[in-house]
Amino acid sequence: PPQLPRWKRSRRELLQCLERFLRALGSGEPLSAPGTDTQPAWERFLACCRGQGLLSSAESHAGAGRHWTHAATSRPLYLILDDNFYYQSMRYEVYQLARKYSLSFCQLFLDCPLECCLQRNRLRSHPLPDQTIHLMARKIEMPDLKKNAWERNSLILKSVDCTSEDKYAAGLMLGFSMSNVFINGREADRAICAASPVHQADRTCRRIISQTMKDARDKNVPPSEMKSLVEELNKLKAEFLEDLRQGNNVKNQIYIQNQYSDPATSAVSSFQHEATTVVNKYILK
Repeated sequence: PPQLPRWKRSRRELLQCLERFLRALGSGEPLSAPGTDTQPAWERFLACCRGQGLLSSAESHAGAGRHWTHAATSRPLYLILDDNFYYQSMRYEVYQLARKYSLSFCQLFLDCPLECCLQRNRLRSHPLPDQTIHLMARKIEMPDLKKNAWERNSLILKSVDCTSEDKYAAGLMLGFSMSNVFINGREADRAICAASPVHQADRTCRRIISQTMKDARDKNVPPSEMKSLVEELNKLKAEFLEDLRQGNNVKNQIYIQNQYSDPATSAVSSFQHEATTVVNKYILK
């Protein structure tokens, strides 16, 4: 909304661009703009994606779609959001996005004494006023690993020791390792996570969505309707995974018929049935 402060609009626009990116990459569909109100931010976002070799540079500027390169779909992808994120609520928005698309999430928090921050700021080519640094120091909220379960994958570095880019980069890589290998601080939990019904169901549902989208394209579903289709399927997946996460395994008759199966198999069976119903609405028009 126009009445929001500029920095809040910028954050919201970035999250909209990021979600559009994750949704398109997960479904394999071409990347399309979220809306005209985010156009400047979207163009910067696209330029960054092209610079990282994720998008083909051959698309027409007049076209709505931007196509993924092989590099974008064939290797692990790390997304770095480099910002102050001084309120926990700002970081929680990113965590929610990661959870929605079943992504690993971690925080790298640079703990730096105020005097060191002031000294470094004065050495910048365009330093901020000292009072801005003081204000930020009063407002910033460190990760609370005990209170907030969603912040458990946080790495706190003493930034006063990070005097070189190499040390900072090493901290980033360690943070990535935490998000991908350590769950709640223990490597053994990774195996538990991989074996969980929710994890199994999520992976299978992703494959079902991918195959369903391919079937829809083969049946000549118009590109204008593919966007709505993938949104419906992703919403449906999120609902089924949340039911499974909460232990609600009797959502409908399909679940009752599959009580002999494990929870993940039951959820996947039900999801596949519902996904077929959804896609048929588009194919049988």
